[in-house]
Amino acid sequence: MDKKTLVEEIQQLKKQHNALLLAHNYQLPEVQDIADHLGDSLELAKIASKTTADVIVFCGVKFMAESAKILNPKKTVLLPDIDSNCPLADTATPEKVRELKATHPNAKVVAYINTTAAVKAESDICCTSANGVSVVNSLKENDIIFLPDKNLGHYISKQLPEKNLIIWPGYCYVHHEMDKDHIKTLKKDHPQAELLVHPECQPDIVELADHVFSTNGMVHHAKTSDATEFIIGTEKEMCYRLRKENPNKTFYEVNQSTCLDMKKITLEKIHSSLQSLTPEITLSEEIFNKAKQPLEAMMDIKRGD
Repeated sequence: MDKKTLVEEIQQLKKQHNALLLAHNYQLPEVQDIADHLGDSLELAKIASKTTADVIVFCGVKFMAESAKILNPKKTVLLPDIDSNCPLADTATPEKVRELKATHPNAKVVAYINTTAAVKAESDICCTSANGVSVVNSLKENDIIFLPDKNLGHYISKQLPEKNLIIWPGYCYVHHEMDKDHIKTLKKDHPQAELLVHPECQPDIVELADHVFSTNGMVHHAKTSDATEFIIGTEKEMCYRLRKENPNKTFYEVNQSTCLDMKKITLEKIHSSLQSLTPEITLSEEIFNKAKQPLEAMMDIKRGD
């Protein structure tokens, strides 16, 4: 089936099933092009919580689809490739979180949304890169177990020095492995460009940045900034959206940084998923009930861009 026919059939299947297609900013360009909504984890979570669609097709990784299911228990939530996981999320396990909680009984647990539903179920509140500072600041406790991204945890701790963050040692390989020398070269070659980086980057790269944003923070800033050139320190597909929405501005990628799991979602898999209404996200009642509370608590916190 050629691409045009494939897209047409996907649109027909969406109407047939009253389906909503959500896509993260790191998805392949052709997936971004057919999405009903593009966004970061926080924006997509909010959209999922308000939709009247019967079916949510989540083009992202599994923890995102799980969050959409928790916020929409009566809806069918599809993940076109059930093996689209997040290596960062997989570094944290419920058993290890329980051990850490036992060691720090007075600490509140803040789970970055990049965690499995089972880990969220062990947590007090969730956060995203967009609202992490706001979430941690909202807690009256000083001792905070933050998981699973150490670079985001370090960034939050720098913004809130009065808090004692006990930080999980995980990291996102896409951001953690960004080349500082390449960024310096880009800055030298494009001296007028603003450097925008994700807070999952290592601290020495964050220190070089003009601004630190979630991906949707980057979208907003690129539209409103007087600058016309930007170095984008996050997954490379972010630049596709930015270029499309800002055709008169220039965006430079860092190292062609790529999340391989995000690329598992394809038009063919979306088509197949809508035909069969599988793979469907399911959760045990126990995990659902426990994980719902920290997610809903997060939704009550103002966005921290």
